[in-house]
Amino acid sequence: MDPGARSGYHAAMRLLATSTLSVVAAALVTSPAAADPQGNVGLTIGAAGVAQRPQWWTETRMHLGLRGDMLFGRQRNAGAGVGPYAEAMTAFDDVQAGGGVSVLVPVHPYLPLVLSGGGYGRHTGAFGWEPGAAAKLFWGSRSYNPDSWYVMAGGLQLQLRQGLGDSKERSLIIAAHLDGEVLMLPFLLVYGWVRGPSD
Repeated sequence: MDPGARSGYHAAMRLLATSTLSVVAAALVTSPAAADPQGNVGLTIGAAGVAQRPQWWTETRMHLGLRGDMLFGRQRNAGAGVGPYAEAMTAFDDVQAGGGVSVLVPVHPYLPLVLSGGGYGRHTGAFGWEPGAAAKLFWGSRSYNPDSWYVMAGGLQLQLRQGLGDSKERSLIIAAHLDGEVLMLPFLLVYGWVRGPSD
């Protein structure tokens, strides 16, 4: 591994370690009376502007991703939350997977902002595996669910991803976040129709 790639790898590992420590610190600070965790899984679909730094957008690619997170500390719609996230995505010529920390900022009871930051690994045929850092802003529907750990979410996201390896790839992603439970409803309805009424 050349010095540039090694430096990028160490920077990504430091970022992941910082993210993990932030999650642990948030869990320790949360009071015992805090609500149960609130999780979501969704599909992200949109466009990615790709370039090599220092440029920003020289090529447009399709973006398709899967993302899940778990927020701690929320007790009401207007409450803040913090917790880990994990994601995987593809632009059809590479595969990326990573994780980090998300913070929900209740700027509106039903339309909060969720800020995320973390690291990822990217694999391409030309460069193999290389590390990267990511930052994301989500805005949309994500209310508190008092009856279940799962909370539905849907909205728009803007994400910046910076490769720290030899490719020096930079991606600016604009995508919609589609809730996984909503996407599963047609399949569940068909399954119920095929299975018939229960006893």
